[in-house]
Amino acid sequence: MIAGDRNWLLIFAACVALATIYPLIADGYQLTVIRDALIFGLFAASLDFFWGRTGILCFGHAAFFGIGGYIMALVTLNDAIPFASLLGIMGAVAGAAVVAAIIGYFLFFGGIRGSYFTIVTLAMGVICQQAAVSWSSVTGGDSGLIGIPPIEFDVGGLHVDLSQDLPSYIFVAAIVAVAVLTLWSISRGRWGTVLTAIQDNEVRAAALGHNAPLRLLVTFVLSAAIAGLAGALYVCMAGLVAPDLSGLLLSTEVIVWVAVGGRGTLLGPVLGAIFIQRAQQTISSFNPSLWPLLLGCVFVFVVIVFILPDGILSIYARLKVLFKGRRRAQ
Repeated sequence: MIAGDRNWLLIFAACVALATIYPLIADGYQLTVIRDALIFGLFAASLDFFWGRTGILCFGHAAFFGIGGYIMALVTLNDAIPFASLLGIMGAVAGAAVVAAIIGYFLFFGGIRGSYFTIVTLAMGVICQQAAVSWSSVTGGDSGLIGIPPIEFDVGGLHVDLSQDLPSYIFVAAIVAVAVLTLWSISRGRWGTVLTAIQDNEVRAAALGHNAPLRLLVTFVLSAAIAGLAGALYVCMAGLVAPDLSGLLLSTEVIVWVAVGGRGTLLGPVLGAIFIQRAQQTISSFNPSLWPLLLGCVFVFVVIVFILPDGILSIYARLKVLFKGRRRAQ
């Protein structure tokens, strides 16, 4: 195991330990805040899996989050559908994946890359938000859909009801941990190595026998599927879904979370989402109009000007190098 993998696993284990003991020191409200932040962290990790490994930015990633949310809402609000929660989650994942597969097929096999891909996905996000507003008979229009029931299902005779704060927190934390660890395992394996080669030189990777468009498409679909899962979880925890969940603002915010946390680290974007969500709630409680300005300043300061262009996850590695240097000097 190389040093980078060992450091990542140590940080991951520390985060899991912290998430495990957090319910012992937090009240119900604080649990819901971190639970929702973890869902956004899962959303950020889904974007990082694609952007961080391929170098291609999807600027409309919130469209998949919103698609998953609306599918989950429509399924669970229909009392005639049995096992609505499980079917809603599967439908949300499948729906986001299908949309990504259709759009990605034409883009990747059409040779669309770089800024052109970013522009097209930006337009995709705008279209999805406008469709959610216009198709009011299904989506509820500007008001969205409310009264979405919490997730509940039966497993081996055990009834799981996530309407309470602690069970929902444990459920979300477990899903985020498993998803991030799975994406990391994929990224550090052969699949991730080939994606890195495609990012460096797609023509050379194709000459070596790798089907670059297909690999990019599969990665994009998996990224969208996880974003759809995050959207489904969020609407059930929040109890509502609105067009803003697929809009440009959320697409911009998730890019900031990934950049602040550290692109290509998977775990960093989760921490970045939690950090920024907590900061947003704290600052907005004093002055709601002040947060957008501070968010822009933090983005510029941390990513461009400050000493952490690789995100906050690089703090551990930098401190480790610093302490090693001092030991050698002594």
